[in-house]
Amino acid sequence: MGKLNKPRSGSMAYYPRKRAKKETPTFQTFPSIEETKPLNFLGYKAGMISVTVKNDQKKSKNFGQEEVHSATIIECPPIQIFGIRVYGKTNYGFTVLGEVITDKTEKHLERKIKSITKKKKKHSIEDLEKKLDKTVYVSLLVHTKPFETGFGKKKPDVSEIRLSGEKEKQFEFAKEKFGKELKVNEVFKELQFIDVKAVTTGKGMQGVIKRFGVKMGRPKAKKRRVVGSISPWTPATVMFTVARPGQMGYHTRTEYNKKILIIGNGKEISELKKYGNIKNDIVLVAGSIPGTTKRCIALREPIRKADENKMKIVEVNILK
Repeated sequence: MGKLNKPRSGSMAYYPRKRAKKETPTFQTFPSIEETKPLNFLGYKAGMISVTVKNDQKKSKNFGQEEVHSATIIECPPIQIFGIRVYGKTNYGFTVLGEVITDKTEKHLERKIKSITKKKKKHSIEDLEKKLDKTVYVSLLVHTKPFETGFGKKKPDVSEIRLSGEKEKQFEFAKEKFGKELKVNEVFKELQFIDVKAVTTGKGMQGVIKRFGVKMGRPKAKKRRVVGSISPWTPATVMFTVARPGQMGYHTRTEYNKKILIIGNGKEISELKKYGNIKNDIVLVAGSIPGTTKRCIALREPIRKADENKMKIVEVNILK
């Protein structure tokens, strides 16, 4: 009979376990796509729901049968494009060559960027067009519209939307969308895979028992919820792999290849606990995602190749 073994939990891939620097998640890398289109979007986590789907994987035992899956609702109000930014290449990485801001900006944007009125007079679109020779890529400056949702937030989340394709076509796309809204169905489509990034639920300062799953000491021990020994006398050092108390949760995490089940109007969904009524378009993602209710979620075109046979489904319906 095999010996029972339970190593302490906690992956070494996520060190150091510090609090996230900011709550609005941003992507640094993007896939290369020939078509000129936006590659990422922002939404707000509303909650989870059950859906019924029909299994369409021929080699599966449940082929043709109805299954029940859990899914996460992300409310995606239109995001406002308030600026264009062009980037160039230096020996130390990418640098901003210039940016232009619209004359009319949302009043709630000043809650986030207090100096937005000063930035409007820096450049014009014609000035950016002259720098296309040195430009590597073009991005859109955007902000979300949480004040159009039902959970009470007014301060928008500011981020950048990356564009794919050649830089000349990127600039033409940016000029066309400058000062307008961008909807989620212009970026993603149903039954495709996406990557999801968010800041996880914060749990504050925790000890080694909860943080790493260390086995508790025996009842007669002087201290039960501690590590028995953190290091030897020689060498007198504590290795980073030793479980120690510290911050738990509120870390930035990315999950790859999550499947979109539905993109559409979310008004049909009844009021959600801790969130309220949904007033805008939604993205229904299979399974769970990081973050708490009302937290900003970043969505991106998949950067890793997904398995074609992963979750082949048709006829998605929301259970009411």
